[in-house]
Amino acid sequence: MTYLDGFVLAVPTANKDKFVAHANKGDDMFIDFGATRIVENWGADTPKGHTTDFPGAVEARDDETIVFSWVEWPDKATRDAGYAKMMAPGFEDERMDPEKNPMPFDGKRMIYGGFEPIVTHGDPSDDDYVQGFLIPVPEDRREDYRQMAGDAWDMFKGYGATGVVEAWGDDVPEGKQTDFYRAVKAKPGEKVVFSWMTWPDRATCDAASEKMRNDPAMKMPDDMPFDGKRMVWGGFEPVVVLNGKR
Repeated sequence: MTYLDGFVLAVPTANKDKFVAHANKGDDMFIDFGATRIVENWGADTPKGHTTDFPGAVEARDDETIVFSWVEWPDKATRDAGYAKMMAPGFEDERMDPEKNPMPFDGKRMIYGGFEPIVTHGDPSDDDYVQGFLIPVPEDRREDYRQMAGDAWDMFKGYGATGVVEAWGDDVPEGKQTDFYRAVKAKPGEKVVFSWMTWPDRATCDAASEKMRNDPAMKMPDDMPFDGKRMVWGGFEPVVVLNGKR
């Protein structure tokens, strides 16, 4: 995996089945244009935070559930070429037709962007439980963050994690209503990291979180390369996984 698009959206909880059907039909178009894998994850544990959180990131209502998703591409060039074809004048595909494949959520509040993976470890399965993160990192601390995240993998693996991906914001647009920058209350000079860690199941993830709270090795360094108070996190269960050619 060398490039990815990350998405966060709010879907009416009652529309879960409609969302899964819409994603299975519409996401297949990305595969046609060269994407190697697409994963849509339904919110299972997305608590409200004191400063930032997933519900706030997409202005979610009480009757909505957070979806955390990504599209994997072999490289940025393939991704850009795919989008160019989809956005070209005269392009038509019923998978993008709002009448034939209606969108069961408010697309105006969806946040999205392109990210460059800087840490990738493990061998996750398609049905693994997903912990998703959005993290504001000063642009000049990229290497410090990458080093810290890479070094932490052995510890998380010891707790039962099956994989981790840390991806650096590369093509992250500012939105009119919502965007990744607002999600983490980014300051000037900060980039957004789109990240996830996978676990064999939620029980393993929850048990690991409890152990880590009492583990001296989890003591945060004095010079953290990001502001943890503005980090967004939550737990998700995959509902759509599409694999293309690799």
